[in-house]
Amino acid sequence: MVVIDVFNGDADGLCALVQLRNANPQDSVLVTGVKRDINLLDRVTAQAGDQVTVLDVSLDKNRDGLSAVLKAGAEVVYIDHHFAGEIPEHNNLTVNINPAADVCTSLLVNGMLKGQFAEWAVVGAFGDNLRNSAMALAKTLALSDGELQQLENLGIYLNYNGYGASIDDLHFDPAELYRRIASFASPRQFMKEAADTFSQLEEGYINDMRAASQLPSVHCDQISAVFILPDERWARRVSGVYSNDLANDFPDRAHAVLTEKNNGNYLVSIRAPLNNKRGADEFCRQFPTGGGRAAAAGINDLPLSCLNDFLERFQEFFRSLSA
Repeated sequence: MVVIDVFNGDADGLCALVQLRNANPQDSVLVTGVKRDINLLDRVTAQAGDQVTVLDVSLDKNRDGLSAVLKAGAEVVYIDHHFAGEIPEHNNLTVNINPAADVCTSLLVNGMLKGQFAEWAVVGAFGDNLRNSAMALAKTLALSDGELQQLENLGIYLNYNGYGASIDDLHFDPAELYRRIASFASPRQFMKEAADTFSQLEEGYINDMRAASQLPSVHCDQISAVFILPDERWARRVSGVYSNDLANDFPDRAHAVLTEKNNGNYLVSIRAPLNNKRGADEFCRQFPTGGGRAAAAGINDLPLSCLNDFLERFQEFFRSLSA
């Protein structure tokens, strides 16, 4: 019997798995990648009796891979908060999926574990830009203001590390980053005892965000704003967290951050207004490589020829939601 852990390489996927494996330690095979690498079950070869845990990737995007794993006779636990579509019924499939806009996978795992490693759930929620949800959970913990700020920063930095076109863009392969944090029951312990890792994430984030903040918008009004980042490693790393920053700074506005790709197309991060967290996934699913959740979604490969159409549709879509 083989234990296989499949998880999104962002803060939410990492923190969900850290909680599960602190509660139930296993020597598992890790299957992960950059944040946008979501068809992870296609990379799993399972056999009868294997135990597969899937965290923070859409079932709808992994339907064929899930079917193959179940057909092989493996047992699957699927925990997620993205759009799932029709959920299959199978004796070997256990599902905990909730696409509500104020929920993330780390919070779902926290509920399953009855708060056993709640600080990691707080970090995951902060990383997914669910600040209100993170703060609500943090109120149940004995944290000072300074400690809470540390958890928020860590969530942002872990999430930042997941963005890139490939593992080469990242400071840490998410599998390696997981190994560095997995043994710590508390994120505060991790930041103290693995200070070099934390510092590398923090310095990278600060430098990349400084570069992004110097770029002008290509469209901006009260309803929506669009920014285009260059085909550079720093830009690919910062695209998602920069989108979150914009959403936090302008909570009544929708945001699109497009990053130029080496094939001439665009990687797109969409954030619905924080004060009206709906529609991001619906908008992105209009495009062949789009998906996500109500508050935050993306398009993996927007053709250059579709840019003007995208800009018009983006503005009109969120204008209609604000009416």
